[in-house]
Amino acid sequence: MNTVKVKIENLNVYFKEIHVLKKVSLPILKNHITAIIGPSGCGKSTLLRSINRMIELSDGARVEGKILLDGKNIYNKDVDPITIRKKIGMVFQKPNPFPKSIYDNIAYALKVHGIKDRSTMDEKINDALKQTGLWKEVQHRLKENALSLSGGQQQRLCIARAIVSTPEVLLLDEPTSALDPLATFKIEDLLVRLKEKYTIVIVTHNMQQAARISDYTAFLYMGRLIEFGETKKIFTNPEEKLTEDYITGRFG
Repeated sequence: MNTVKVKIENLNVYFKEIHVLKKVSLPILKNHITAIIGPSGCGKSTLLRSINRMIELSDGARVEGKILLDGKNIYNKDVDPITIRKKIGMVFQKPNPFPKSIYDNIAYALKVHGIKDRSTMDEKINDALKQTGLWKEVQHRLKENALSLSGGQQQRLCIARAIVSTPEVLLLDEPTSALDPLATFKIEDLLVRLKEKYTIVIVTHNMQQAARISDYTAFLYMGRLIEFGETKKIFTNPEEKLTEDYITGRFG
């Protein structure tokens, strides 16, 4: 049975007077990959940032509606956004490692959440590197500057940094758009493996990527959710003409 991990209900997001997301309702299923697709400016990244309350860090942003994590509205006044961001990790479009060592990049995420015991940190960092397939590549280079890594390795390091504090949900905003095909393949392969432990939501412009790795797909257009369903159905037999037009490249 598929369990709903995150439930978005009637979500409206405004930037000052601009209505960016309009009455979006969407289930995100536990231990599955959900892809969010749509043309530039349709609200994909805004939706992603709303799911872990990063949207509040944007000037003039206002959120109406509910986002339920395991049945509890994360926008309730008694909910701490820092706690939500620990439970719902985020990886951005361009790899953004800190100009620190590989080890310190991941250790930073642990320190933010109050973990300072060295042996605990070592264990968690090694585990995160192994989960992301980086351990064999960097185990003898942990003191080197993270910026010395290739672009693909940097992005996997950012994923390791996101999962080291054991979130329940992992959000990724076009994580391979700046990477070459081989690095992209490694990230895609990694995400398919990680869904055993995490609920994953990925924003992507790449139709083939969405078709390859996601279980469910949500198509956004001009701030509205046009269609949501199993990826295979969305890509082979969509219900909406607009979805078909976008997927077949008639616009976008």
